Amino acid sequence: MSKRFACAIAASICVLTLSGLGTAQSKAESAAKDDTGFTSYVEFGGTTNSAGQVYEIDSSAGYTFTQHFGMDFGLPIYFVNASSSTTGSTSGSGVGNPSVDLRWKYPHTSLNYATVLTGSAPLGDKNLGLNTGHATFDWTNHFDHAFNQVTPFVEAGFSNTTSDSRLFVRPYTSFGLNTHFRGGMEIDVWKIFSVGAAGYEIAPFGNQTVYSRVVGPSNAGAQAGGPGGNHGRSFNAGHQITGSSSIATDNGFSTWLDASLNKYTDAEIGYTRSTQFDLNSVSFSIGLNVGRLLRADK
Repeated sequence: MSKRFACAIAASICVLTLSGLGTAQSKAESAAKDDTGFTSYVEFGGTTNSAGQVYEIDSSAGYTFTQHFGMDFGLPIYFVNASSSTTGSTSGSGVGNPSVDLRWKYPHTSLNYATVLTGSAPLGDKNLGLNTGHATFDWTNHFDHAFNQVTPFVEAGFSNTTSDSRLFVRPYTSFGLNTHFRGGMEIDVWKIFSVGAAGYEIAPFGNQTVYSRVVGPSNAGAQAGGPGGNHGRSFNAGHQITGSSSIATDNGFSTWLDASLNKYTDAEIGYTRSTQFDLNSVSFSIGLNVGRLLRADK
């Protein structure tokens, strides 16, 4: 186990212990499941692939006002360990952009609907590619319906950045308008376990700027008319690359295994294949529902 990974584990334990005081960018999947009242969710996870490893402590604090509406505030912390084979590679830890999200959900016997609108302020560490220098937003809509143990779902959104997910903490972020789509299904297989699979598409339009988390600012990059780096990986070509929509385009699929360890703790392992970047990524996460735990103690 590397020294940086050990530090990341130690830091995550500290945050889990103090999570009632922490705030962060929430995940849309977890936000929709919170009970009414004070909510807080702390998650440690990361993704590893040939570009390196990016780990994240992601804790949220907010309030669910009704069965339909709630909000959260947040501040993620990242730990980046770039591959030594990447030219101009950089590693380190840094704070991401503080954020606020508004979430609505409308459960129904025919079709469940949830929507999350997230805004972030440009205050993260720019040297680690955690800040685009611009305020960003993401609006994601989720639809699902359960057929016994099988739950198909579809998501569609509009954003001016490329967001991370539980299954893919990316080696880059971006600034530029895009639409994004995701569709698949999740299956409850046995007691606490479920499995899932989904395809995704990120379709940018207009000029885009990609900010690498694995290439340092000493390799600033340049204007680019098309994808840079091997297999279109613009995040390997320089710290900041500006070009057409193709440099931020991505598509592929994911599979995962979820486990609800108890009513407070969730865990997940996953695999994501980016066909656009010819990139195979393995991810993990473990999360604690602090809000539910605190309410149980009352």
